[in-house]
Amino acid sequence: MKNTLDCAALDAALDRVHRAGMPGLFAEVRDGDRVWRGAAGVADVATGRPVSADMRHRVGSITKTFTTAAVLRQVENGRIGLDTPIGTYLPKLVPGERGDAITVRMLINHTSNLAEYLPYVYPSLKGMPAVAKTGPESLEEHRFTRFDPIDLIEKGVTAPAAGAPGGTPGLYSNTNYLLLAQLLEEVSGTTAELCITRDVIERAGLQDTGFPTGPYMDGPHSNLYEAWFGMLEPPRDYSVFDMSYAGPSASLTSTVADLNRFFGRLLAGEVVSPSSLAQMQRTVPVVSQEGKLMDYGLGLYPMEGSGQATFWGHGGTVWGGGALAMIRADGRRQMAVAANMQRWNRLDSDGYPQPHPIDEALAALYGLAMSG
Repeated sequence: MKNTLDCAALDAALDRVHRAGMPGLFAEVRDGDRVWRGAAGVADVATGRPVSADMRHRVGSITKTFTTAAVLRQVENGRIGLDTPIGTYLPKLVPGERGDAITVRMLINHTSNLAEYLPYVYPSLKGMPAVAKTGPESLEEHRFTRFDPIDLIEKGVTAPAAGAPGGTPGLYSNTNYLLLAQLLEEVSGTTAELCITRDVIERAGLQDTGFPTGPYMDGPHSNLYEAWFGMLEPPRDYSVFDMSYAGPSASLTSTVADLNRFFGRLLAGEVVSPSSLAQMQRTVPVVSQEGKLMDYGLGLYPMEGSGQATFWGHGGTVWGGGALAMIRADGRRQMAVAANMQRWNRLDSDGYPQPHPIDEALAALYGLAMSG
């Protein structure tokens, strides 16, 4: 197969995203044995400290792939049934008929239709995906709040459901993955974070990936700038933030190299079994947090690359930070990209994000990175 890792073109594409308005971003692309790493822009807009491709980064919902892999390892060991009702394991957290109807699989692929708890934790964010009536005030208020996951789960479970359990399209909801974390604790006898670290992170041989123990990131990292659709001007640094609001649904810290290593080993059958991987790639329609319809599997979703090649992976956002990691179905081509600003789009009169030059530049970068 022809190798098409054009390093100069990737450098230029990365720089175009920075010049379109992104303070800083960095990436790694792999094509077979060849590896390109690049960085453009600054990690600190005040000092001009540059970003570098080996920086650690909050990767948001890419954490869900790790959590799913840990659950599937327990499925393989016979401790969890993928189609067993969650009420069998956690009857107090999901009681009654819903606990009997919602299966573990429905939690992983977001067809439980349990509500998202975040708007109830951050009241100023209510109204997503149309955000005309929302504001970022809750973010500052809860920068150092240590949330109890049981309280967060209760907010999602008791809120009005988006539909019947198993109904499609499902609703992408972090409530599902906080429940999966409690499930891991129930069956493993340890915390979900330790279970995921032992069964997934260490199994994949990752050296720079882990869960935070407080509001600060370890190791070299960028500041994370949240614009909140132009309501924070200039964008505010939220790199110091207590991630207990997300836990094993979105709190992981990693590097672009570790993300590529993880997804490479996942698709090679070295993290979960080939049969578990096949389950992960069975998709259903789900409504994303942006209100868009997407195909979602078990902690993975597909993207179409050039020549209609299918890539598998996950994206994630936190306050100020975003990341995307994708691998071609044959495992040969990979990309992982991290960016240090989020929600850069201004809003139209209906409260929906307007196009921004960063969108087009990022799409071009992704297209080039996946075009091998």
